[in-house]
Amino acid sequence: MKNAGRIRCAFLMLLLFCATASTLAKSKKYVFYVGTYTDTGSKGIYAYEFDAASGKASPLGVAAETSNPSFLAVDARRKFLYAVNETHDYKGAASGSVTAFAVDPKTHNLRELNEVASRGADPCYISLDKSGNYVLVANYNGGNVAAFPLAADGHIGEASSVIQDEGAVGPNKERQEKPHAHWIETSARNRFAYVSDLGLDRVLIYKFDADKGALTRDGSSASPDGKDFFSATLAPGTGPRHVAFSSDGQFMYVLGELDSTVTVFANDAKETYKSVQKISALPSGFSGKNDAAEIAMHPTGKFLYTSNRGDDSIALFAIDKGRGTLTFVERVPGGGKTPRNFAVDPSGAHLLVANQESGNIVAFQIDAQTGKLSGGSEVARVPSPVCLVFLEE
Repeated sequence: MKNAGRIRCAFLMLLLFCATASTLAKSKKYVFYVGTYTDTGSKGIYAYEFDAASGKASPLGVAAETSNPSFLAVDARRKFLYAVNETHDYKGAASGSVTAFAVDPKTHNLRELNEVASRGADPCYISLDKSGNYVLVANYNGGNVAAFPLAADGHIGEASSVIQDEGAVGPNKERQEKPHAHWIETSARNRFAYVSDLGLDRVLIYKFDADKGALTRDGSSASPDGKDFFSATLAPGTGPRHVAFSSDGQFMYVLGELDSTVTVFANDAKETYKSVQKISALPSGFSGKNDAAEIAMHPTGKFLYTSNRGDDSIALFAIDKGRGTLTFVERVPGGGKTPRNFAVDPSGAHLLVANQESGNIVAFQIDAQTGKLSGGSEVARVPSPVCLVFLEE
């Protein structure tokens, strides 16, 4: 009987521990930064505290004043934030810029460290390589990508590598008249850089030398004319925008901005990808204008979300982890006009949507079992929000 009593006591203590741990997890607070376009009243980058228990956001004010910080990235140490300044003229050159900031751990304000040319017009995406020693930038109208070294104190150096996207353009004469680099990130083992080019209907795959910060083409897969470089090719007119990967790197999910689809590619372990599925993110019979904007995977790897500008919705897909294929689950209104970017909070409990034209941020609760979204309450008003990034306190 004594043993039974001890077992019951231990079991109750375990339940109490689990409940306490769950409560602590749910009460976790984060900070998120909002990148904006500054031609409609915005001053730059805004900061908010986010309570994962209540789903509420509290404004912390303007974290930094800077021009058109359209996309942001935070380093793994959470000490520095990097932004692209999406302009087409920088100091008289056809270029935007990249700005480095130090994060104040108490106030969460951003102190500008330095700014350098992005080496191409209208930079629209920024990421850090897996070593954290370089930032990589996609220049949309420049049609190129660049790598920049980072100093230990967070300062960003001049470009260590710039490479121009090349290849046959897609059939959309208005949007695919030339290369348009729209997204860049390195592979899991930091050996390659993946670049989605909206103009070329390709996800280009460049070699990345993490010791030198060098991007190069894989000439072994080039055609005789030197144009057909290593890439994952999408259907003509897809217009690849952003990309998400499964956690094991076996599957790549490419969001088509122009046709509002997701194309699933399977990796054959040689960093070559074969298309296995293409699925629409729009309602059946939709006939209006729509531009897909963002794609992101839930931290569990079970769900994939995309945003629609025009239909103004968030689409949810369930992922078959074995085959990588998608099944449409639901589509919900984004809570505003033109849902540009969205982010899942680090707890995986909420999805926050930045609605660019209505100037608001809307938080949804995520069902842990189904991935479905509920709630949809406005938590912030921000002029022209176009990017959200979380920073764990």
